[in-house]
Amino acid sequence: MCLIRRLSASKVAGTLPLNDPRARLQAALAAVNQATSDYDLNPGRQSPGVPLRAAAVLIGLQQGRGGLSVVLTRRSAALRHHAGQIAFPGGKLDPSDADATAAALREAQEEVGLSPELVEIIGQMPGHETVTGYSVTPVLATIAPDFRPAPEPGEVAEVFSVPFSHLTDLSRYRVERRIWQGEWRKYYAVPWGPYYIWGATARMLFALATAVNAR
Repeated sequence: MCLIRRLSASKVAGTLPLNDPRARLQAALAAVNQATSDYDLNPGRQSPGVPLRAAAVLIGLQQGRGGLSVVLTRRSAALRHHAGQIAFPGGKLDPSDADATAAALREAQEEVGLSPELVEIIGQMPGHETVTGYSVTPVLATIAPDFRPAPEPGEVAEVFSVPFSHLTDLSRYRVERRIWQGEWRKYYAVPWGPYYIWGATARMLFALATAVNAR
């Protein structure tokens, strides 16, 4: 059984200064009250209405010398689906997972070697529906500064971090489009250096950035 540390609202209010990033994230999380979807920018396309498969991802924030950053992965080029794309650690819920948080922690440990003991859970964002038929729960958390990634080569080609200041700057986001299943589809993108962050990952980050900027 893994140890899951949760950062409660009362702990934030009682022990953390207002400029502490965890307090800011807790406040932002409370402001995220609407589910998101890959269909948000494509009102002409409708969800097929089939039962969605449950999945979870870990939006892990780590404090470093350069400030707060978000841990992301570049998926292996050998994968059958979403090869080479930028993603959070995460995946489908297994029958053994107690909930979305447990699934996100398990996947993060399997994919990037992140021990649950190095994670402090802040909370869950509303779900995100993907065009591939998943309902993804983003789990927001902080990661201990001494975490060193150990990527699973069969799934993850690279683990890297993006400054939180970049990802919460709404001017960095743009709406682009590409052909998908014979039709143009719009999507969010937030590039950083050589990394092209787009699709569901960018949409979830945009929701978080919007909430952070609303505080």
